Amino acid sequence: MAEYDLSILIPARNEMFLANTIDDILRNIEGKTEIIAVLDGYKPEPPLLPDPRVLLIYNPESKGQRAATNQAARLSKAKYVMKVDAHCAFDKGFDVKMMEAMQDDWTMAPTMKNLHAFDWVCPDGHRRYQGPSGPCSECGKETTRDVVWIAKRSPNSISYCFDSSPHFQYFGEYSKRPEGQGDITESMSLQGSCFMLTREKYWELGICDENFGSWGSQGIEVAAKTWLSGGRVMIHHNTWYAHMFRTQGGDFSFPYPISGKDQEKAKRAARDLFFNDKWPLQKRPLSWLVEKFWPVKGWTDEDLAKLKNNTFAFHDTQTNKKLEEVEPQAVEQESVEQSVIAPVNEQNQTPPVTPIVEQKTNTLTKGIIYYSDSQLPDKIAVPVRNQLSKISQEKHIPIVSATLKKLDFGDKSIRFPSLKRGYPAMFKQIMAALEHSTSDIIFFCEHDVLYHPSHFDFTPEDRNTFYYNQNVWYLRLSDGEALHYDVNQLSGLCGYRDELLTHFTERYEKVLAEGFSRKMGFEPMTHKRIAWKHMFKASSWKSERPNIDIRHDGNLTSTRWYKSQFRNQKLLKNWKKNKLKIYGWGRTYDLLQKFR
Repeated sequence: MAEYDLSILIPARNEMFLANTIDDILRNIEGKTEIIAVLDGYKPEPPLLPDPRVLLIYNPESKGQRAATNQAARLSKAKYVMKVDAHCAFDKGFDVKMMEAMQDDWTMAPTMKNLHAFDWVCPDGHRRYQGPSGPCSECGKETTRDVVWIAKRSPNSISYCFDSSPHFQYFGEYSKRPEGQGDITESMSLQGSCFMLTREKYWELGICDENFGSWGSQGIEVAAKTWLSGGRVMIHHNTWYAHMFRTQGGDFSFPYPISGKDQEKAKRAARDLFFNDKWPLQKRPLSWLVEKFWPVKGWTDEDLAKLKNNTFAFHDTQTNKKLEEVEPQAVEQESVEQSVIAPVNEQNQTPPVTPIVEQKTNTLTKGIIYYSDSQLPDKIAVPVRNQLSKISQEKHIPIVSATLKKLDFGDKSIRFPSLKRGYPAMFKQIMAALEHSTSDIIFFCEHDVLYHPSHFDFTPEDRNTFYYNQNVWYLRLSDGEALHYDVNQLSGLCGYRDELLTHFTERYEKVLAEGFSRKMGFEPMTHKRIAWKHMFKASSWKSERPNIDIRHDGNLTSTRWYKSQFRNQKLLKNWKKNKLKIYGWGRTYDLLQKFR
């Protein structure tokens, strides 16, 4: 009996993110899955950490990407193999989801997202999206690489083809057709950075034919061999991987040396085998495949007619295209109805053994995002987290936490050790937590607020409205003074994830560009002092019982305890003070003991 069901094959040459990719895979696999990585002519520095599920092969001299993949495949005894590029992130349980859906004559790939692997950051905090190294474009100061490792929400690439050159194309048009709908759909071609099939089929079809050269046309080769031999190429919409694209050249280019000559060699091999019907295992002509997905991007009626009549001729065969990868754009791809985001980076914490199953509310799911500057004393932070953990378990609401220091809390935990406490950091934490949540409805939870279970019973009606729970009491730890008035605050915010992410992405970008000002405020859409590009509405509700906002020496914002401290007295609706008890929580004295 095989020790593993799936072998993930990673050819790696001068890959700076191989360790990140391996760590990400190990965090997210849930089945009997191993990694076989080939260090093709290089040794990573620092060395990779050992793991019994990882086999590393070192080649003193590079053999090439296809040869390295074959080298890894020869060492596999698993039923399935999955070729993966050395700069990818993955969905939780992607391996099990793929194997459960797999059929023996299929080649299958997950939905592909774009991976935001890193930024260049200068001492002043200016950030530049991943690309070549160099000084800050805004201030000219030296920059350092800050690993982000976030799968972008869109595009979600689920369909591919190749034109009559043949040259790889994104095929978003197909995903809009009826046959492009569903949980698992067919694709004419593949992108090539991640695909899975049985190990038996891998060798039967000669999937990584080294006659094609080291690199180039791999998605076309794999897809054509699968389809023309009688199999099917499928895309799984309910799981995903995220691929980092090298779109800007310079020193941020391919780890394998690639030239136009090499690209053309791969194309010539594809033309000879598939366009001329020379592949020995072919049961279907290439014209069958083109007709199956017709109309196909980059094919004319004349091209198809000539292909069927064996009179097809290629023109302008030499490629003059720049050798950067083509990164899919959101406008070109049909969005997939899922918003699952990959774990961030090597700084993520391990999720709990028993994950939370999301609470359903008429097919909508609820989730919590928890953010903290990691400076709150444990005597306050721990009781708050314990309360949230209890609510999460009882109500089946998963938690995504975003902190500045290491904290294993929630179902996904993200940390940003390079960030300094402040408003930009807080907004980035919120944005990242929203990115990593898979829930439809999000409750904002802060590290110094004691939340009542009834807070999470609320379901917002309108997607384009942000709702604030006004049933909150301030509790001063120094003396037990308790104060309530109707107020909208960030810690009581609830809304739909996609709309919240849209706003906080815009907010974070604005803060980076212009800095934070009180004019912006903390609570989105509670005033009209800023003309946001994406406008939403604000409303409020009151939970059955209140939340407790704990006031202590380290609060980021201050509390005004007297009406005279407010310029606009009309805002102070339902002003109440009580030093004895808070409805739903009991005596304030007993509450204070939680934080001693």
